[in-house]
Amino acid sequence: MSTRTLYPAERGDLRLSFEYFPPKSDEMDAQLTRTAAALNAYTPEFVSVTYGAGGSTKARSLTTVRRLLDDCAIPGTAAHLTCVGATRAEVDAVVEEFAAAGVRHFVALRGDPQGGIGAQYQPFPDGYENAAALVAALSRSGRFQISVSAYPEKHPESSDVDADIDMLKRKVDNGATRALTQFFFDNNDFERYLERVRKAGISIPVVPGILPINQFGQVSKFAGLCGARIPEALSARLAHLDESPEERFKEATHIAAEQIVDLARRGVRDFHLYTMNRSPLITAVCDLVGFKRTDEAVVEGAAA
Repeated sequence: MSTRTLYPAERGDLRLSFEYFPPKSDEMDAQLTRTAAALNAYTPEFVSVTYGAGGSTKARSLTTVRRLLDDCAIPGTAAHLTCVGATRAEVDAVVEEFAAAGVRHFVALRGDPQGGIGAQYQPFPDGYENAAALVAALSRSGRFQISVSAYPEKHPESSDVDADIDMLKRKVDNGATRALTQFFFDNNDFERYLERVRKAGISIPVVPGILPINQFGQVSKFAGLCGARIPEALSARLAHLDESPEERFKEATHIAAEQIVDLARRGVRDFHLYTMNRSPLITAVCDLVGFKRTDEAVVEGAAA
């Protein structure tokens, strides 16, 4: 491991969490196990596992959560939960399944419309109408830590930023204790958003979501769907490197590390990294920033 770091963080100074998605094959399952073991060396505050709309990945999500809790010994494993395409009773039953597996932390989300991103959202009959209602239901049991989503550049379906922040406030008033943001690439957008959130009386931690760019074209398409802007200066650093994997990896590492360090210098202490279930780029970023890790051998032995 290189001894050079951009921000010589001490344990307890900067904190990490990671997001995974349920694997679709035995090969992907083995990859996730290796990735989780490697990234667990950074002692994350928690990790989260995504959950498909309407429970489309419920079985795989539950299997993944159990794997992370038991085999990878990550006690802070959180389960994403959506309210799209399911009744309240069905969602409540899912909550109990995850709770029985040991989950004590949910990331409560409305979820994408059943017709996909861009389609009009319609609450499911007898279902929770939105994330605020889902948070309220989870909070009433008194058993769970509840994280929710936040959007530094506004949710694509929100009429304006004020409406977006009003929804976040409703979620907080109903019991949310942390917000995890959509990924973004301009830290000024995050800082302006956080100022507005605080002025609205919202005091919970707002944790920036960081997406290291492995494939520029793929991330550009995804960003367009999510309403995330890619600054021209960043595009200029990556757009020509899709056919140069080594150079792309190095540049992507520096871009994500620089973003984290700049946020740290602005006072941010918690970071949520979207891993895409692969460890090499994430470990390169974490090492360049200066995050401490507990087991060099595990990380060095991780597969792509």
